Amino acid sequence: MRLPCSIFVSVSLFTAETTAALYLSSTYRSAGDRIWQGLTLLFALVPSVLVQLTLTFIHRDLSRDRPLVLLLHILQLGPIVRCLEAFWIYGSIGKIEEPYVSITRRKQLPKNGRTEEVEKQVGQAEGKLFTHRAAFSRTSVIQAFLGSAPQLTLQLYICVLQQSVSIGRGTLMVISLLSIVYGALRCNILAIKIKYDEYEVNVKPVAYLCIFLWRSFEIATRVVVLVLFSSVLQIWILPVVLINFFTFFSYPWILFWWSRSPFPENIEKTFTRVGTTMVLCLLTFLYAGINMFCWSAVQLKLSDPDLINKSQNWYRMAVYYMLRFVENATLILLWYVFQTDFYQFICSPLLVLQLLVGYAIGIFFMLVFYQFCHPCKKLFSSSISRGLWEWSNILYLYCRPVPEAGAAFKVALSPPVPSDQDATNDAACDVNGGLNQTLSCNA
Repeated sequence: MRLPCSIFVSVSLFTAETTAALYLSSTYRSAGDRIWQGLTLLFALVPSVLVQLTLTFIHRDLSRDRPLVLLLHILQLGPIVRCLEAFWIYGSIGKIEEPYVSITRRKQLPKNGRTEEVEKQVGQAEGKLFTHRAAFSRTSVIQAFLGSAPQLTLQLYICVLQQSVSIGRGTLMVISLLSIVYGALRCNILAIKIKYDEYEVNVKPVAYLCIFLWRSFEIATRVVVLVLFSSVLQIWILPVVLINFFTFFSYPWILFWWSRSPFPENIEKTFTRVGTTMVLCLLTFLYAGINMFCWSAVQLKLSDPDLINKSQNWYRMAVYYMLRFVENATLILLWYVFQTDFYQFICSPLLVLQLLVGYAIGIFFMLVFYQFCHPCKKLFSSSISRGLWEWSNILYLYCRPVPEAGAAFKVALSPPVPSDQDATNDAACDVNGGLNQTLSCNA
């Protein structure tokens, strides 16, 4: 049984970011910056409350008599208590005989064209530890994209306006960036385990490294582009953010209404239709928040019983990254055009080039991951290189010059030019036809 290191990392990032945000808000208060203080506290406390609610909901504490745990969740100490409980469960595995053991069946990845099914005994303690891991995977994503991402954007914006980076602000920015990258990494691993639930998935360290580099370059460049654009065109950043957010928020609902599927009823039996709608809205809200900063590995599909699209759609990913690259390039070029003397302390052309190259490097590590390091690449119906090649062929056919298409259309409509063999056959037919006609007339 593996040590619950992922739980420890999640709690460490959560605690460090909350502590740094509280300290920085106190410095803003002493400096008289009430607006920055309020926003810093907002982006620290709102995701913290959502994390407590998520842990309470997954562990079903409301249906059990656990007043101490509920009190600690109210005091925003729930993740720490859950981490200690997870390590206590890990230490007790094998020391206490468990009266009930369940059996799980998982398929191994194909080797030499064969797939074997392996049975494994899972005790109650191991099952509880698995629940803790799943809960913290989800809370890491919530903390990353509903708290750390807005927090990093805010603090970087303040740094650009004040042209200075204090120790407290720099520390909070580093922790927030690590939290976002870790949340995106957990989102990738969660998507893999959901899509290939019936297989025994083993993610290698090189795969973690590729995901980390992919997400680091993608998220860092995206945040810098948004901050620079908002610093010179404050009014226009609002339409950009709202269009991005509402597009990704409404996209799962549009697909759901288009499929004409029945309303999902299997989220929780105790939920009413209104409660189920609220949960689905929160899921799509989180989905939109993820896609604001990076590609969401978990694709929502409200018409599916599991609410997850388990198919690997390379075309959708290719369209996302093409449009996102064009958007980032447009925003950073607009910043370059409308920048003022305020940015004399940096080399603007070099910064534009670095941001575009940085985002391209993130896409490169993404391609490396799916092509070589994905733990379930043997199960792909087609590789990402083949999918991109087919996509490029489609773009080529769509973007062909019009004169060629018109010439081909004229050739299709023009009468065929007879060959020598066709002319010989036609002459023979004419002779035979004339001979038959002469014989019939003589008769």
